[in-house]
Amino acid sequence: QVQLVESGGGLVQAGGSLRLSCAASGDGFSIAVMAWSRQAPGKQREVVARINSDGSTNYADSVKGRFTISRDNAKNTVYLQMNSLKPEDTAVYYCWCTATNLGWSYTPWGQGTQVTVSS
Repeated sequence: QVQLVESGGGLVQAGGSLRLSCAASGDGFSIAVMAWSRQAPGKQREVVARINSDGSTNYADSVKGRFTISRDNAKNTVYLQMNSLKPEDTAVYYCWCTATNLGWSYTPWGQGTQVTVSS
């Protein structure tokens, strides 16, 4: 089992910044992809950023140039630096990863952290 714990969410004014962190813990697992998704009320959950094991990244068009995803493999932690925040960034942000343990691959998710951007 892999447990993911997010931190760093909160309330920020438009134009401000937040950094989300998500730490993975457990035994005997390996992680390939680490990513962040978000879901606003009444909207579909969307992937906003992902980072692969080789460090390559992908971003949703809506956050390109504003968000940066990074990872610290030694700490099993993924970060999302969120700059120039907009009210439309308001959502619950979830971290997830692709994990393998004993040959089984699965996708654990964190509990989510609320990000609210005021205008």
